[in-house]
Amino acid sequence: MTLHWKLVIDAGDPHAQADFWAEALGYLVEDNSPLIEELLEVGVVTEDATVEPHGRRAWRDLAAVRHPDDPYEEKSGTGLGRRLLFQRVPEPKTVKNRLHVDVHSAPGQREAEVERLVGLGAGVLRSVEEPGGSWHVLLDPEGNEFCVQ
Repeated sequence: MTLHWKLVIDAGDPHAQADFWAEALGYLVEDNSPLIEELLEVGVVTEDATVEPHGRRAWRDLAAVRHPDDPYEEKSGTGLGRRLLFQRVPEPKTVKNRLHVDVHSAPGQREAEVERLVGLGAGVLRSVEEPGGSWHVLLDPEGNEFCVQ
């Protein structure tokens, strides 16, 4: 049996991170507003647990992105496939990631992809040339390392 999973990433600003990674990967920012509105109406959550980053209600401390071709729950907007969830944490990132995302560009398009990602807010940390291959190590807007192959 295949298990459903998501990659959870700590963030200072989960909505900014979700926006960056949605653009970087061609994913969609999940729309949880129908569920949030329902929970607000019945008093299960309060407005201080929400924000409106795209003109619709979202969780203050959580934001997720999902692959546009994967299934999702209509009621909650939660993706059921390839998904990244950003959760607010109080402390900043202080050390190298123990897990990172590799972004694979189309053949011959690595430099253009790096330029596109830098235009979205990434920074270039270093380029790696090894006998087994080459890639660029970038930093997302909160300093998380990821590689462009």
